[in-house]
Amino acid sequence: QVQLVESGGGSVQPGGSLRVSCAASGFTFSYYAMTWVRQAPGKGLEWVSGINGGGGSTSYADSVKGRFTISRDNAKNTLYLQMNSLKPEDTAVYYCARGGWPSAWRGQGTQVTVSS
Repeated sequence: QVQLVESGGGSVQPGGSLRVSCAASGFTFSYYAMTWVRQAPGKGLEWVSGINGGGGSTSYADSVKGRFTISRDNAKNTLYLQMNSLKPEDTAVYYCARGGWPSAWRGQGTQVTVSS
């Protein structure tokens, strides 16, 4: 069965960096585009970034463009989101999802908190 397990979240000060990961199993990872979405406290799910199966095409929400970088390692079945210059408004639970968004498949999420 499809499994997506996020990790790497934590607490960081404004301006800091974090990298979150998503370990995928139960499907042929390289066949699928992948997506990161997030949910801030009291808000709905927000699309953050997407990447195609080969990793050569990426896209970003305007709110994170230039600060976040999505990547993947198909040999390790792992998706990444490098987050730099973090802001308090980036505080959210970050989820990876299989395919584009909306998706029927997403992980349990990892909490990212940006606070001084």
